[in-house]
Amino acid sequence: MLLRFSTVFVIAVIFLSCAKEDITEVFVTDTIIMVPVEPPTVPIIPQNENLVTELQKTSNWVSKMQQPLGLIESSENGNFVSLYDNALAAILFIREGETARAENILDYFDTKVETELLNGSGGFYQYRNANGENGNRTWMGDNAWLLIAINQYHKATGNDTYRFMADELENWLRSLQDEDGGLWGGLNEDGTQIPKVTEGIITAFNAVAGYDDFHRNILTFLKNQRWVPESNSLVAWPENPNYNYALDLHALGFMIFENFPEHTLQESQRYLNTQSLAISGQEITGYCFDEDKDVIWLEGTAQMAVAFGSGGMKNDADALLTELEKTFITSTTLDDSKGLPYASNYGTSYGSVPLWDRAAIAPALSSTIWYLFAKTEFNPLALGKEKNIPEEDKFWIQK
Repeated sequence: MLLRFSTVFVIAVIFLSCAKEDITEVFVTDTIIMVPVEPPTVPIIPQNENLVTELQKTSNWVSKMQQPLGLIESSENGNFVSLYDNALAAILFIREGETARAENILDYFDTKVETELLNGSGGFYQYRNANGENGNRTWMGDNAWLLIAINQYHKATGNDTYRFMADELENWLRSLQDEDGGLWGGLNEDGTQIPKVTEGIITAFNAVAGYDDFHRNILTFLKNQRWVPESNSLVAWPENPNYNYALDLHALGFMIFENFPEHTLQESQRYLNTQSLAISGQEITGYCFDEDKDVIWLEGTAQMAVAFGSGGMKNDADALLTELEKTFITSTTLDDSKGLPYASNYGTSYGSVPLWDRAAIAPALSSTIWYLFAKTEFNPLALGKEKNIPEEDKFWIQK
C-alpha cells in the first residue's frame, strides 16, 4: 500500500477549469432557480447504511444543482458554468442511469454547435454564466471532455443522437495539431493562443476514437518533449522546472494509456502533504496540484483514487476514499444534499496562482463527481483507453 492516513480531510471550492494556465474567480450576484428532482440511484450499495445515506446525498447535490437550461453551476450561488464540469456531470448521469439529465446538458451544447463550435476559430466556450451567456475562452481540454461525454452517451444508449456534434468536435481537435504532434490549446478571451498543455493533449488523445496518425503524432510529441524516463512521468511545464511536475498527469496518464507504468502513481508521493482545513482546523493529508505542497487538491486526490482503483490497487483507493468521506459539506440551499469542496485551505493552484476566497468553504462540482467515480469504481476514461497502440509506439514501456 502506498498511502496510509490517520488525519482528517475537508477541502475548499475553486472554480477551476480543466486548464492549468487559467483560474477564474466568480462573485455571487444572482439568485438560482433549482429544478425539483427525484433522488437518483447510485450504482453501489455500501454495507454501512449511514454511508449509503451520505453517498445518496452526494449524488443528490449534483442532480439538484441542474438549472432549467440543463447546465450545472460549478458551485452553489456562483453564477459560473464550466464546460469541463458539465461534461463530467453528463458522464455521471449516464453512469447513474439518469439519461434525461445527461441529455439536458448535451442538448444545450447541441444548440450551440453553429454559434460556437463551428464559428470563428471554433470550439465551445470554456466558461459562461448560469443563463448560458457571456461565454469566453475556447480551451481544447474541456472540449475533449465534452467529446468523451458524448462518446459515453452513444455507447450507453446505443444511438447516435449527437453524432454531428461529436464529429465536429473531433474535427476541431484534430485541427489543433502542430507539426511536432502537440496540440495548441485554443484561444484566450483576448485572442491570444493557448500553449500546448500536456493535460489537454492526453485528454484529446483519449477523446478521439481509434488510433491513427493523430494519435501517433501526439505520442511522438509526448516522448520528445513531455516525458521523463527516470521517473516514468509525463511533465507539464519543461520551461519552468519549479512546476514541471503536476499531479493530474500521474492519474490521467495512468487512466488513459495502455500498460502505463504503475510507478507513475508512486511518483505522486512528491505532492503528498498535510494541511489544516480552513473550515474546521482539522488536519488532512492528500495531494497538492504541484510540488509547492501548500494545499490539498481534493479533485486531484479523488482522481488519484480512481487511478488506484482502475489499477487494482484497492487498498490505496480505499485509503483516499476514507479521507475524502471526511470532507462532506452540507448544502445550505438544497435538502438532503452535500458535496466535497475543492481545496483544503487558501493557497495556490497549479503554479503560483492563488485560490479565490471561497475555495475552502463550499462544495465543488468537479471534486464531488470524481469522488462518486472513485466510490463506484468507475474510470470515465476507460472507453477511449483501448486503442490497440502498436508496441513500438508505447514509449513508456522500457524495452
